[in-house]
Amino acid sequence: MATHIVRSGLEVLAGQGFAPLQGLRVGAICNPTAVDRDFRHLADLLRQAKGVRLVALFGPEHGIRGEAQDMVGVGEDEPVDSRTGVRVHSLYGDRLESLAPTAQSLQGLDALVFDIQDVGSRYYTFVYTMARCMKAAAKAKLKFFVLDRPNPIGGEGVEGNLVHEGYESFVGMFPLPNRHGMTAGELARLFNERHGIGCDLTVVACDGWRRGDWFEQTGLPWVPPSPNMPTVDTACVYPGMCLVEGTNLSEGRGTTRPFEIFGAPFLEPYRFCEALEAEELPGVRARPLSFHPTFHKHAGKSCGGAMLHVHDRRSFLPLRTGIAVLRAARAVGGQDFRWRTERYEFVEDKPAIDLLCGTDAVRRAIDAGASLDRCLAGFEAELAAFLPVRARYLLYP
Repeated sequence: MATHIVRSGLEVLAGQGFAPLQGLRVGAICNPTAVDRDFRHLADLLRQAKGVRLVALFGPEHGIRGEAQDMVGVGEDEPVDSRTGVRVHSLYGDRLESLAPTAQSLQGLDALVFDIQDVGSRYYTFVYTMARCMKAAAKAKLKFFVLDRPNPIGGEGVEGNLVHEGYESFVGMFPLPNRHGMTAGELARLFNERHGIGCDLTVVACDGWRRGDWFEQTGLPWVPPSPNMPTVDTACVYPGMCLVEGTNLSEGRGTTRPFEIFGAPFLEPYRFCEALEAEELPGVRARPLSFHPTFHKHAGKSCGGAMLHVHDRRSFLPLRTGIAVLRAARAVGGQDFRWRTERYEFVEDKPAIDLLCGTDAVRRAIDAGASLDRCLAGFEAELAAFLPVRARYLLYP
């Protein structure tokens, strides 16, 4: 892919000498992705910036250092960051209330600065951490800055249905499609106006990013946003393959290619891939394989399944592919295939698959043996209603 120079919001702000933050006491919402192309971290840059006082750090799911696995509460056993010497506050603990900063943690601040790489899928929780922090900032009358970063899977592709009322959760707080084609800064603008947050918002836009750019074209370094998002290839399949979390299939955690590799002990890989290939999914092929996850679901067991090989990102439809995977697993796995019933992202009264899909219609259609097109029925109409709303908040050509 041809590359050109793109500057992240962090690099743009640093180039301004952090002028908009002059005289402010700042809290930074960040993780390991908050770096410039020379791997200098936001916290270090704020600590060194003249006229800016870094007072606190706030860590999302997986923590400030990105060490924790999915849905693992992050405590505050080490409440002071050893490098900067400032207080660290977790925004992902063991209770729903832990997902937003407390009034006490915001005391003494003038502004919050958000800088975390998103991956372009509505399930990824960082943008909802951002939204909850925006609400807290509005209540506390703090300024809120989003240092924008490119959508790694491009800003043109949009796919999926919207989250229906009653199915909101921390993997879908707002009516967004599964692949939304927006940046964190654009989403902040949408959340702030469309959903009535009303904080004092400033988005520091990227310089040079074009909607058609994938991350490899930006010249920016890829830092894994979470332990199981190692590559842009992972992000490419994630808008569909995250749905596997709502089943008893391994989504490939504990392998070298999570979400691209998936399966279970009860699946015969060749039969499974034949069922999947029969759907003639655009831009992708499924390769039969067996694997042993080293942790998480089916740890240490031999799993049959597949690896997705995306050969044409432009035509690839990740959500259609993900739902096709669930249909094939249901058909080939029979009674051994099950939907996840355990508590998921702080919700106990709805299956995980319904929260991820934003509706129970997909699960019911798969259980009824409906065709792939039938499982996707109504999605285009919901997307058509969303696109004009989305267009109002876009920042990039």
